[in-house]
Amino acid sequence: MSHTVRSATIYGINAVPVDIEVDSTRGLRFFNIVGLPSKSVEESKDRIASAIRNSGYIPYTAQNKRVLVNLAPADIKKEGPLFDLPIAIGYLAATEQLTINSDYMKARLLIGELSLDGRVRPVKGVLPITIMAKGMGLEEVIVPCENIKEASIIPGIRVVGVKNLGQAIGHIEGKIKLPSFTNNLSGKGFIKSEEPKTGFDISIIRGQESAKRALTIAASGGHNILMYGPPGSGKTLLAKAFSTILPPLTYEEALETTRLFSVAGLLKNGTIVTNRPFRDPHHTASPNAVIGGGTIPRPGEISLAHNGVLFMDEIPEFPRNVLEALRQPLEEGHVSVSRAALSVDFPSRFILVAAMNPCPCGYFGDKTKECVCHPGVVTKYQKKISGPLLDRIDIHINVPRETLRKIALPENNKESESSASVREKIISARMIQYKRFNGPKTNSIMSIKEIEKYCKLDTDTFNFLEFALKKKNISARSFHKILKISRTIADLESADKISKEHIAQAIHLRAFDGLISLG
Repeated sequence: MSHTVRSATIYGINAVPVDIEVDSTRGLRFFNIVGLPSKSVEESKDRIASAIRNSGYIPYTAQNKRVLVNLAPADIKKEGPLFDLPIAIGYLAATEQLTINSDYMKARLLIGELSLDGRVRPVKGVLPITIMAKGMGLEEVIVPCENIKEASIIPGIRVVGVKNLGQAIGHIEGKIKLPSFTNNLSGKGFIKSEEPKTGFDISIIRGQESAKRALTIAASGGHNILMYGPPGSGKTLLAKAFSTILPPLTYEEALETTRLFSVAGLLKNGTIVTNRPFRDPHHTASPNAVIGGGTIPRPGEISLAHNGVLFMDEIPEFPRNVLEALRQPLEEGHVSVSRAALSVDFPSRFILVAAMNPCPCGYFGDKTKECVCHPGVVTKYQKKISGPLLDRIDIHINVPRETLRKIALPENNKESESSASVREKIISARMIQYKRFNGPKTNSIMSIKEIEKYCKLDTDTFNFLEFALKKKNISARSFHKILKISRTIADLESADKISKEHIAQAIHLRAFDGLISLG
């Protein structure tokens, strides 16, 4: 007897439907899984046998049955333990230990890992699977209890959580009624979120007003930023405080970010992500860890930073291949991970916050401490950041060391704004952009046509820009970035038109344009 149960597997950050076809015939004891299963899927037959026996049913090991399980379609690699529950249900139906209606099962999808005693364990990727199930028009998804909150994020589909195999069987047979859950979060615009509790409120940073202003502009328009300066000038502290001034996620962004965290198994309590992610990989991290990869590609740090911040401290210390791989996501907002069997695209639209010293000892160009590096060493160190990569970073700022008097005397910092105050200004600027682009899009990713439409300059302002850039050999990309930054500065001031002052500030924030050295 043959029976089919619906399930799914993860492909990148999306789910692909998988039909679990189970066929049982009389013969010598035999149980095999086909359809390109991974090792973890092949091993499931032993877990399933123990779970079935401990739930009061007869496993394949206790009867003379030839059982063949096919995971269709057979040309997609199947990985993970999420097929345990649907295979067990399919086996029980195929061996006539469970009576269910085929049409009933066509409208339902099952996922879950089984423990040896029959309990159902949580699995990764429940959110994209639920999105797929809703798109297919299914009525219900049956998931582990621990994954209920995650699955119920998606409205319009019924979610049932089961604690063990016995509960799943009772629910399917209609002998017990389990509570179903639905989502009440939907809509557009910013979602409610708590202020990030990092302990790094921007008001505790003494001085560095120019750097704080640059971070405010970067957060308002989604611009990438590079901070360079000597050790101890506050670059890392500024970067950590940056996460406290970011605006809340929109509903669309929250759903995208939650899907990525679901696939990576990083969701906390299975609830929707409400704060923008802040990822800070160490410079010794492998390319696969930063960019994404593996035999079955999984998202890396740059994708886990989607809609948030990727902080790269001491960026020249990262391997050259990792830095050059950043060029595609910085430009296009996604990264392609290709393997022999498949190619996967991961979204990677993040704000890059990079920090670096001007040389290995850190004091090249410093006014108070002499650099001990050989000139050739300084040049080699600075060239680790290639021109094409540097060109894709919108804002470059110098972060000099503040004087002891500026740091130690509180009266010099009475007017420092709190993160909450700065955040309100940034939210107002983001709302202007949200209305402008009719969605969660920032000035930093405007197309050429949008630049021409929203960054128009009058003759006097254009002449000022042309004069200011006349002696700088800048690329067309840098010219467009200056216009984008100017537009963001104007949005912070709620100005309709870009003025000379906005252009002047934007040029000042592009410190490396036309420069050879960081000093």
